[in-house]
Amino acid sequence: MAVGRFAPSPTGELHIGNLRTALLAWLFARAEGSAFLVRVEDLDDRVADRAHEAGQLADLRAIGLDWDGDVVRQSERRELYDAAIDRLVAGGLTYECTCTRREIREAASAAHGEAPEGAYPGTCRRLDAAERARRAAEGRPAALRLDAQVASITFVDRVHGPYEGLVDDVVLRRNDGVPAYNLAVVVDDADQGVEEVVRGDDLLSSTPRQLHLADLLHAPRPAHAHVPLVLGPDGKRMAKRHGAVTLADRAAQGETPALVLSHLATSLGLAEPGELLTPGELVDRFDPTTLPRQPWIVDPDQL
Repeated sequence: MAVGRFAPSPTGELHIGNLRTALLAWLFARAEGSAFLVRVEDLDDRVADRAHEAGQLADLRAIGLDWDGDVVRQSERRELYDAAIDRLVAGGLTYECTCTRREIREAASAAHGEAPEGAYPGTCRRLDAAERARRAAEGRPAALRLDAQVASITFVDRVHGPYEGLVDDVVLRRNDGVPAYNLAVVVDDADQGVEEVVRGDDLLSSTPRQLHLADLLHAPRPAHAHVPLVLGPDGKRMAKRHGAVTLADRAAQGETPALVLSHLATSLGLAEPGELLTPGELVDRFDPTTLPRQPWIVDPDQL
């Protein structure tokens, strides 16, 4: 058995893409007779909203998903993240970074292929004393980065198979003092005993960084299953701009949550169009090896 989880950010309503990923995470866990947890990723109080959190949890319940134990909020777990960062600092595995986003882009461009696309090129790790002093005199706020010291990590994803991805010097604490996502998610999964992470495949490339952090913190590596996204008819990731994409939107179109669940199940090959099943009934049909490997492209007006 492998404990699973779903970890939404309370920044808006869940759309059918989010609900499909939540359903898959639930099915992976329940099909193995395992616990399923819900964690709210609300560290960034500039965008997190308790009203959105309540709405998201209500939508999960509406399509029949349940979870074990209380909902955990990242905003209430800062001590855990700070303790993990302190361990990495004590191990000499961090450095301060005052780069702006523009400087990072320009440095990566000037690297002429030395740094993989999207990777931090290590600018502040290589600064001499004079440049550090100049930046300090400017009063630049500093983020804290990991001195990764490895280039890549390979793991086997349950959907994508073997995958090798880059490991760069990820941010551990932002320059506003907030622990960064890549650090918090590793600490949370280890602390909560999460053994299998099911999430959208847009996060596949982040996994090697997180696995490396888990190794450095002596935390067990969870298994991963990165599932295909839901895309709009324009081929871009599902969003509010695509029309009636939330449960409230679908209700305004005359659809019940049970029918929305039917759409999701049909897209996964677990139900016939219009067939109404509970999540529990879907567990009996669930086989991870038969999941679609391509995105679900959907026009909400044609559901």
